[in-house]
Amino acid sequence: MHRRSILKTVAASGLALAIGLGTLVASPAQAQDKKFTIALIPGLTTDAFYITMRKGAEAAAEALGAELVFQGAPEFNAVLQVPVLDAVIARKPDAILIAPTDKTQLIQPLKKAADAGIPVITVDTFIGDGKYQTGSGDADFPLAYIASDNVLGGRMAAHALAQAIGGEGKVYVSNVKPGVSTTDQREEGFKEEMAEHYPNVQVLETQFNDDDANKAASQLQAVFARNPDLKGVFGANLFSALGAGNGVQQAGQTGKVRVVAFDAPTSIVDNINTGLVDVAIAQHPAEIGYYGVVSAFAHLTGHSIPTAIGTGFTVIDKANVADPEVAKYIYSD
Repeated sequence: MHRRSILKTVAASGLALAIGLGTLVASPAQAQDKKFTIALIPGLTTDAFYITMRKGAEAAAEALGAELVFQGAPEFNAVLQVPVLDAVIARKPDAILIAPTDKTQLIQPLKKAADAGIPVITVDTFIGDGKYQTGSGDADFPLAYIASDNVLGGRMAAHALAQAIGGEGKVYVSNVKPGVSTTDQREEGFKEEMAEHYPNVQVLETQFNDDDANKAASQLQAVFARNPDLKGVFGANLFSALGAGNGVQQAGQTGKVRVVAFDAPTSIVDNINTGLVDVAIAQHPAEIGYYGVVSAFAHLTGHSIPTAIGTGFTVIDKANVADPEVAKYIYSD
């Protein structure tokens, strides 16, 4: 069979993904008569982002006639994720999609999958530096990395926050913890954008909340107590943003301390409409899950796939949150 990138053809089709995919892969699927099992291991199972990713993956699996196995831990924690990964490897799926919870600690556990002949694709987060199939380093063995451009997302958040505060004042980043690839990059992009384009914005020390919204709320109040002229906060993930927003509310500063949230759960609608959150940067997790399954299937049926696949963002604010074309990017719960 002539080798081609199934993903590029789907992307170029301009059609709904399922329609383009069904047309493209019908022949390979019928020819090989094997029902592939593809495992998806999320960062955690209870987050709306990963629930939405699962729905996209399930849609692709159904279109392809593949079986999707979804198994994960209840917290975003490498210690909890590794036993889940080991259990999935023992089931010997045809491919593994995983959102690694630490870019260093998951290298060797994932190497076990690769050594067992199971193709690995990382989704949302990555291991090492996220640059795969380079022939160098001990973390380049995954086939592909599929995610939002998180540096760009951080820059978008910085621009939105700077505009909301009039281009000057004190802000800070509410983040999870160092070592998480996606949130590290969002913070990086945020700080780069502020330094390059908004010299009158002072970025205070980052506050790490360990993915605990209550802790993020307490940190907001503590930062505000030290800096009563605080103008804004960027929540680098769902729990950071919601926690910071609650902290603003508890401090009686709604509408005065502006909040830009990364991610868009259903609760973001009320938060935007009430003014608790000014802007949400929505990723497209359903696309990540869909392309993850497509990529795995393409590889398993002899097609070439890119080593990096980027998905988009939608900026949501009070002016567009009711628009159906924007609201469709709010995550499922």
